Amino acid sequence: MLELALRRYQNRAIEAAQVIEELIGVARDMREANARGERLGLSEDEVAFYDALETNDSAVKVLGDETLQDIARELVKTVRANVTIDWTVRENVRAHLRVLVKRILRKFGYPPDKQERATRLVLEQAEVLSEAWVA
Repeated sequence: MLELALRRYQNRAIEAAQVIEELIGVARDMREANARGERLGLSEDEVAFYDALETNDSAVKVLGDETLQDIARELVKTVRANVTIDWTVRENVRAHLRVLVKRILRKFGYPPDKQERATRLVLEQAEVLSEAWVA
């Protein structure tokens, strides 16, 4: 969101005052996300995976929040232990992570028809988060 606001400012699509308003909105969203993580008892990384899993309404109904929280915790632990510096460009490592994520989802009874999308979202989140993990 921040990059988008700055890009629009640089392209003269918005004025400085609008950028400031958007920055305030981004800060508010970040504060709310942090508070939400605290309410759920999840770390920042776990919230990212939880959100990827929660996009499926049927998963929330079938599994409930507690199970999704457990899945998010296990995903962070597993993905963090298996990422390497070059994992995003090595297909064999990506394939191994995909298998691990799918195993975790099956273990907790995540709806099979939604597992592919959830796996894709988890790996997208992992790409963003892993920059900090391997540094």
